[in-house]
Amino acid sequence: MRYAVYVSNADSGDLVVLHLDANSGALVQFQRVEIGPMPMPLAVSPDARFLYVAQRGVPWRALSFRIDADTGRLKQIGAAALPHSMAYIATDRGGQHLLSASYGGHLVAVGPIDQQGVALAAQQVLETAPNAHAIVAAPCNRHVLATSLGGGVVLQYAFDARSGRLTPNVPPTHAPHGGASPRHLRFSADSRFVYLLNELDAMIDVLAFDGERGLLDTLQTISTLPPGFAGEPWAADLHLTPDGRLLYSSERRSSQLAGFSVDRASGSLTPLGHWATQAQPRAFSITHDGRHLLVAGQLSGRLGVHAIDAADGTLRPRGEIDVGLNPSCVEVVAIRG
Repeated sequence: MRYAVYVSNADSGDLVVLHLDANSGALVQFQRVEIGPMPMPLAVSPDARFLYVAQRGVPWRALSFRIDADTGRLKQIGAAALPHSMAYIATDRGGQHLLSASYGGHLVAVGPIDQQGVALAAQQVLETAPNAHAIVAAPCNRHVLATSLGGGVVLQYAFDARSGRLTPNVPPTHAPHGGASPRHLRFSADSRFVYLLNELDAMIDVLAFDGERGLLDTLQTISTLPPGFAGEPWAADLHLTPDGRLLYSSERRSSQLAGFSVDRASGSLTPLGHWATQAQPRAFSITHDGRHLLVAGQLSGRLGVHAIDAADGTLRPRGEIDVGLNPSCVEVVAIRG
C-alpha cells in the first residue's frame, strides 16, 4: 500500500506532497504547491477526494483541492473567504460542510461544500469563549464539539447536517477538569468516548459521550508528560490508531511523543511510554493501516516516520525528510498508485 502525505508549511507559505511506502517507511517528495501567507490547518473529505487548506495569514481563505486517486497529486478547484484566522478546520461526517474554529477571533464557523467539493464562504459564525481551538463533528453527525482553550471548556452543539446550522446544547459547555486548557479532541470509533488534549498542562481527559444528547462527562484525567519533565508544558496533538487500541500525543517542550493503550470497554488509558521525535512536534498523523506515525517538527523543518509496533505500541524511528519552514499540519490519504 502507498500513501500520499500532505504537510502545510506556515513560514514557507506552501504545501508539500510526499509518497510514503508503507513497507519501507520511505518518504519521497513529488509536489510542492505555493499557497500564500501561513497555510496551516488541513482537512480531508470523508471520501478522501478533496483536501482543504486554511490560510491563517491575510487573506484568510479556505482553499479547496481535488486529490488524484492514483498519485495523490493536488489540483486547486476553489478558494473562499474565511471570517477570521482559523486554527482548525474539519468537514462534517457527510463532507457537505466545512467547520472551522478561530483562536484569535474567539469564534466557530460553518460553510457549505458544493457538489464539486469546493468549500464556500461561511454561512454561520458563532462567538465562543476565548480561544476556540478545534471543532469536530460526532460520528453520528448530529452533534459537534469545539474546544475553548482560554475558557477551559468544551463547547457542545446540536448540528443540523441538512442546513449546516449549529445550535448551542443544554448545557452549552463542559469543563473537563480544574485548570483545563482544551486544545484538540478525538472521538472513539464507536462514539462512546472523546479523548481531549489540554495544551497548558499536557493532560488528557477521557470523556464519556452521550450520543443521544450530545453531552460529555469526565471519566479520567491523565498526564502525557515524560518522567522528570520540568518547565511549562506545551501539548500539541493527539490521534487514535484506526483499530482504537492505541492513543498517541505530542508535547513540544520535550519534543516527545507519549503512547497509551486504550481499554475499549471503559475508554480508560494506560501509559505505554515516551519516545523522542522531531524538534517541537506540533502535528502528526497515523496511516490507515496503523503501521506508521508521521510527525512534523516545527523547529526541525522535517517530517519524521515512526513505525508502530502492533504488539506493544512502541514507536521506532524509520526515517525523516526536509519539508519546509514551520511545518504545522499533516494529513495522510491512501492512494492506488
